[in-house]
Amino acid sequence: MEQFIHDETNGLDYELVGNYYLPCLQAPEPPKVGRFEMIYLDYLRNNKRPICSGLFMSGKLKNHVEEIDKQAEEMFSQLVEQMAKDEGVDETLKRRNQLSWVQQMNSIRNRAEEIVLREVVFTQENHLTTSCRPYIQ
Repeated sequence: MEQFIHDETNGLDYELVGNYYLPCLQAPEPPKVGRFEMIYLDYLRNNKRPICSGLFMSGKLKNHVEEIDKQAEEMFSQLVEQMAKDEGVDETLKRRNQLSWVQQMNSIRNRAEEIVLREVVFTQENHLTTSCRPYIQ
């Protein structure tokens, strides 16, 4: 008996395991979900249910949430880079005093995340897209 066979009717490959041919299946890659995407979707579900339902029913929820995540990630990266530059947190500090560099970078990242959450994720303007205007009172 052959170790591997291919079934033309369904396009699957099979491997011989013991006396049985088992299909050679691979799980698809799980979708990548950003942190701001998860936070924003949770915010919509818990605080803006009519908007979330309207976007879901129109099939635009996934694209809308991905767009907000993209905007938030871009803003976060720019803020961290700019704040680090303004505060003098650079590679020389990292070489001289790693602990101080980590503390300052964590502080910068936390402040940048708070700004992004306040200005991108939890703002009313994000919910006022043309696809969900009818659902806002």
